[in-house]
Amino acid sequence: MGDRVNLPDDRDRQRTTVTDGFFEREIHLSREATASFLRELADQVENDTRLTLSSQEWEIPFEYREPVEIEVEFSGGREAELEVEFEFTEPRGGDELSVE
Repeated sequence: MGDRVNLPDDRDRQRTTVTDGFFEREIHLSREATASFLRELADQVENDTRLTLSSQEWEIPFEYREPVEIEVEFSGGREAELEVEFEFTEPRGGDELSVE
């Protein structure tokens, strides 16, 4: 596998690296593409605490700390929905208070 998790994109543009500010994209994938994305993400999580998510248009390199927060949300009713959210948090900096 590669060193980044690539999301399919139908645009051909210069790739932008996102390292600051706010960025959000919603992407709709087939079952097969979703499974492939999750496998690549799992490989990165298993191998290191550094991730790179990307498409043809953008990439986000990110270093995170453990634990990873996973939120599962279900809403039933007329159009039931299951949401699984992974939250990776950057490592704490050296500016923390400590007691010796």
